[in-house]
Amino acid sequence: MKTVLMHVKLYIFRGLLALIPLGLTIFTIRIIYVFIDKRVMELVDQYIGYRVPGLGLLLFVIVLYLTGMVASNVLGKRLFGILDDITSRIPLINTTYQVGKQLSNTLSLPERQIFKKAVLVDYFKPGAWVVGFVTGRLSDRQTGEDFLKVFIPTVPNPTSGFLVILKESQTKDPHWSIEEAMKMIISGGIIGPEKMQYT
Repeated sequence: MKTVLMHVKLYIFRGLLALIPLGLTIFTIRIIYVFIDKRVMELVDQYIGYRVPGLGLLLFVIVLYLTGMVASNVLGKRLFGILDDITSRIPLINTTYQVGKQLSNTLSLPERQIFKKAVLVDYFKPGAWVVGFVTGRLSDRQTGEDFLKVFIPTVPNPTSGFLVILKESQTKDPHWSIEEAMKMIISGGIIGPEKMQYT
């Protein structure tokens, strides 16, 4: 009987874990619908007399697109710089804004393509490997020997870390994509690749 209860509890827990991502997705869609689409539809209904389903979501996507275009040009970067300066002077808003900015910077790292590939570095002590990202190469003027510039990020915030200069022989290639390695760092190892192949 005890074994049956343990079995049932185990699979109920696994079912809960399986439904969490789906639940969060539905919750997010519901928030977008209630706070954006529904309200926009009500405004449109007041002015033109009928509703256009999905118009709010369409406008939301357009706003995101336009914001992305503005944030990518010189004027937009200057405007967001001014916004950074203003929010940094307001205590509670500053904390919230910085958390959001840090998350945004973290998510945009793979998009910037500043990392060439993910590597493992035997850095702290023999046999203890850390995940690093190759950002470039250096050449010794006297010997002509090549070195790698490897950024080793902190967990779970890969926007900070430290830079080490290593010989290529001091690194191992686990054959992970940048995205796979980044997921591992952000999640503290909970999410990420399950296999590696040393070369």
